[in-house]
Amino acid sequence: MAMMTFTAAGALVAAAPAVHAEPLKIGIIESLSGSQTSTGRLYATAVEYGVDQINKAGGFNGEPVQVTEYDNAGGAPEAADKFRQAVADGVDIIFQGASSAIAGQLTEDVRKHNIRNTGKEVMFINLGGEAMELTGDKCQFYHFRFTTTAPMRVNALVSAMKESGDLGTKVYSINQNYSWGQDMQAAVKASAEKGGYEVIDEVLHDVNKIQDFAPFVARIKAAAPNTVFTGNWSNDLLLLMKATGDAGLDVTFATAFLDQPGNIANAGKTALGHYIANNYDNAAAKTDAFPEAYKQATGHYPIFVEGHSAFALAQLQQALGTLDFKGGEISVTQIALALENTTYETPVGPVSVRKEDHQTIRPVVVSKVAENAKYPADNTDMGFETVKIVPAEEAIYPVQESCQMERPEQ
Repeated sequence: MAMMTFTAAGALVAAAPAVHAEPLKIGIIESLSGSQTSTGRLYATAVEYGVDQINKAGGFNGEPVQVTEYDNAGGAPEAADKFRQAVADGVDIIFQGASSAIAGQLTEDVRKHNIRNTGKEVMFINLGGEAMELTGDKCQFYHFRFTTTAPMRVNALVSAMKESGDLGTKVYSINQNYSWGQDMQAAVKASAEKGGYEVIDEVLHDVNKIQDFAPFVARIKAAAPNTVFTGNWSNDLLLLMKATGDAGLDVTFATAFLDQPGNIANAGKTALGHYIANNYDNAAAKTDAFPEAYKQATGHYPIFVEGHSAFALAQLQQALGTLDFKGGEISVTQIALALENTTYETPVGPVSVRKEDHQTIRPVVVSKVAENAKYPADNTDMGFETVKIVPAEEAIYPVQESCQMERPEQ
């Protein structure tokens, strides 16, 4: 029965039913159980923080942005299942970060879905999958990478450590034997001439299966390097550093994930003086505004992957601000085109999108572990002090020849 109301003249009329605008739906397909839960939860927290900021500013298309979590349990097959569920739920944009393998699965799922469903496309914003193939062989229009890659991290480390006199002329490379570790190994080798060093040995090892790195450390000790480059993460980084400390080996580490929660506390004083290249560090921010706002909203300062992930949502918000679907059907293709044209000013410098491969061109913060840090890590007195913010144009690399992106017809 239609709801009745009176006009100013007193006539009784039937009021039209309320029409709701179409909401933008975001899905977080993340590792929320299993071995990568701690990292997956940080990505989810940052995305939800960013969505809250969009909604506080009025939402989009006349409605609050909706966000739903989907637990991939740390596996690619599970991620594929959750993608199908997200599509059934009408999700427009998916976010994911923990694992290049899962990112590879999702970008392929998105590509295939979009081929079959013209006008009902889904976009994938990748917050942490750094495998080069994602913007190489697997590059596609509806995938955007809002994080660094191995060459960006290594280029930044080499630049900062050479300037500070901590790089040396003999480098050792030890990495996990899968796409990310192989990319790191290749990047270390590629930067040798520019860095003025020789790669005296390189090792690829099984991922998160080694319980004792003492034999690897003995090999490092025999090679006598000045610096050890490693893209290792989780237990593989912790146990490598622990074995190095136990062996009394005096060597500087150049890392990508030393700021992962727990690493500093577990490594203890062994971590002092070691380097990391990352997307963001609170100590490098121009002001305290962002870390304080994040802490007020979440109860903690942004750590590890949270900063750059929150900025990705802010950059999406910037893109959405250029669009007006007047409450009607949302075009993911138009959102992607708008996102291509954004440049977002983060607290450590501007981030833009390279249209040819959708890799973000972004500054890289190089820090090293020091005592009495402004933002202590893991409830210790140690944390990260900024050595150099490497500008985006210095950190970036050319578009890979293997990327042959097909753009939508307009």
